[in-house]
Amino acid sequence: MDAQGRGRDEGIDPADQWVLNPDTGDYELRLTPSSGRSSAPAGTSGARTPGPRRRPKPEAAAPSGDRASVPSQRGGRRAAGGGRGGRDEGRKAGSRAAAPATGRRKAKPGKSRRKKALMWTGGVLAFLLVGTGTAGYLVYQHFNGNITAVSTDGAGTGGFSKDRAINVLVIGTDKRTGEGNEGYGDAGSVGHADTNILFHVSKDRTNATALSIPRDLITDIPNCPTKLEDGSEKDIPATSGDRFNTSLGQSDRTPSCTMRTVTELTGLKVDHFMVADFNAVKSLTTAVGGVDVCLAKDIDDKDSHLKLPKGEHKLQGEKALAFLRTRHSVGFGSDLSRIEIQQQFLSSLMRKLKSNDTLTSPTKMWTLAEAATKALTVDDNIADINQLRKLGMELASVDPKNITFTTVPVLDNPDDKATVILDKSKAPQVFSMMREDVSFTAVEKQEKAAAKAKNDAKLKGAMADAADVRVDVYNGGAPPGSAQSALDWLQNEEGVLKSTNKANAPENVKKTQLVYAPNQADQARRLADMMGLSASALKPTTTDAGAMDPMVLTLGPDFTEAGSPLSAPQKAPDDIQRVEADKAVCAK
Repeated sequence: MDAQGRGRDEGIDPADQWVLNPDTGDYELRLTPSSGRSSAPAGTSGARTPGPRRRPKPEAAAPSGDRASVPSQRGGRRAAGGGRGGRDEGRKAGSRAAAPATGRRKAKPGKSRRKKALMWTGGVLAFLLVGTGTAGYLVYQHFNGNITAVSTDGAGTGGFSKDRAINVLVIGTDKRTGEGNEGYGDAGSVGHADTNILFHVSKDRTNATALSIPRDLITDIPNCPTKLEDGSEKDIPATSGDRFNTSLGQSDRTPSCTMRTVTELTGLKVDHFMVADFNAVKSLTTAVGGVDVCLAKDIDDKDSHLKLPKGEHKLQGEKALAFLRTRHSVGFGSDLSRIEIQQQFLSSLMRKLKSNDTLTSPTKMWTLAEAATKALTVDDNIADINQLRKLGMELASVDPKNITFTTVPVLDNPDDKATVILDKSKAPQVFSMMREDVSFTAVEKQEKAAAKAKNDAKLKGAMADAADVRVDVYNGGAPPGSAQSALDWLQNEEGVLKSTNKANAPENVKKTQLVYAPNQADQARRLADMMGLSASALKPTTTDAGAMDPMVLTLGPDFTEAGSPLSAPQKAPDDIQRVEADKAVCAK
């Protein structure tokens, strides 16, 4: 009898046949003799992969007629040698299978075991965003058959790396396909980018920022070379003044176009994307056993069909989807209000997934992995279970207390009240903080760093008047037209009239830099103050310059917009909306 059949025979869930090996952090299928039947070790032709046989793999399926018996977890726990090591193992339900005591590594304490489980399930925390993320993946070929992938069309970085920050774009579409979804608004929607979260994890993996991008934000959508479903290629032209949500679905745009739009907007290169529709929300919240939410008032939303009294609730399936779609009964009744309760929902989901109840249950982990791999569409660089596992483990170390949800700062569009526009007084600061890995949850530490930076010798001393600053501006890797836009801003906004656009630099630079002579230090300090240049961007020479010689400002890839500080601010803008992942908040 196979693992599935045995589980039903003895009333055991198939997922419970997988036990955690505390030495490796791996879940392993353990098969031992039971009821006089012979058994085959995991990984041989005598064993079948447990769980639903949605798409059996040749290497995982047993040949016809071969069956492996699987005992309940109450049996087969003692080591064959009967020594102390075997007895210790027998006391741990769901631990490693029995093995000879001689030469065997001693089991690690329970604390280490939980840490390993956290490593394996870290991907759950990172990707179950808006009910549209992925789960902690188990490295089994079974799940590869569930994954649907779409090309990045060269829009991203080509994949995450251990030695730099990670950016994952999670997109929830408004596509109404699937059972029970016909009643939700536009049944014929092509699937626009309805919910968008850019999940940024710092290079040192100590903090993360989940940035929500409003669907109704008016922005420019760049030119998008796209590979279509039928394999043909199409160059979709750029448009200006469109809603952000049209970066997906409209004019055959795919998620790669949304990636390009995010980079154009924020200056952050995206490593990967994950896309899910309404069914993903329902299946994933059900798989986790429901998500706890708190309501500060009664909710009766005619559009989302959510009707709940004030207080605490556990939501899954249809009700979870309704909660995430609710906007008219919360806050100001706008899409921005809906974004805020989505962030509260996701924070609660993260806290639940971090709990022992989820981490130590093979059944729940199996169900989550199964639901996630079936529900999501990912980019082709992570269309493999091992790559997904590696990505999840990279993100596992981020503690929820160091994860901040925030939203792109916007203003009402004066020309169209149904849309919003970028708040240019605040949004560039948010983007800059993310690009430079400044944590939104470590303001005190960052403020101390800022105070120290102000004492840097390069920035001390008197500053020249703007009218006395003489500088040549070059483009050394910034977006096209940057030298002219910087010049216009310096002359018209800052009064630096002795400035010249020198077009492209002889060679590109990694970051914006200002080269100046010792006798131009006061000019350099003034320009650095205007542009928000860090001390490291100032490059003094060793000899004095002539009275009419200009400094040389070379704009690098970090230059995104004239007037936007090139060094990250050490403090988030005042009044910026945010939700801390470790704190429970009631929806108002």
